[in-house]
Amino acid sequence: MADQELDYADLERRMTGALTSLKTDLAGLRTGRASANMLDPVTVEAYGSQMPLNQVATVSVPEPRMISVAVWDKTMVGKVERAIRDSNLGLNPVVDGTNLRLPIPELNEERRKDLVKIAHKYAEQSKVAVRHVRRDGMDKLKKLEKDGDMSEDDSRVASDRVQKMTDEMIAEIDQILARKEQEISQV
Repeated sequence: MADQELDYADLERRMTGALTSLKTDLAGLRTGRASANMLDPVTVEAYGSQMPLNQVATVSVPEPRMISVAVWDKTMVGKVERAIRDSNLGLNPVVDGTNLRLPIPELNEERRKDLVKIAHKYAEQSKVAVRHVRRDGMDKLKKLEKDGDMSEDDSRVASDRVQKMTDEMIAEIDQILARKEQEISQV
């Protein structure tokens, strides 16, 4: 092989990034108990850009079925409330000055099914991201082979390795999804 080579560590880092993103998204799906992480996916239109909720407010869990959001800037309360309502989390904020109280309703069967669908959507997005990384790796291998920097046999071995990495990541995504589904489905 010449000095040009496929960077497996970079491919793995990018695939692991998709996995980490999935874990973060799934942590935001509620399972019947209040968790400050539930609001992690919520972004607020603030000061001309989209910001994570935790950068404009303090999120706390004063009791098992309640989340409290203390907005730092009183001009942002309406935007924070709207962002939470539009987040597809099924939460209805109660505004109390600069504080928002989010009662966590019991999960009914319909809501559980919705949450499972959302979890599947997150998992599919992660799988697509992993496949994009695989495609980038395969394109690089084809280019190396075409330019004469890699033999056909080396290219085949390398592409098998990239495919194996991809298969392992997708299997892990499926496992994480199955655990989350089970967690959501528990009554």
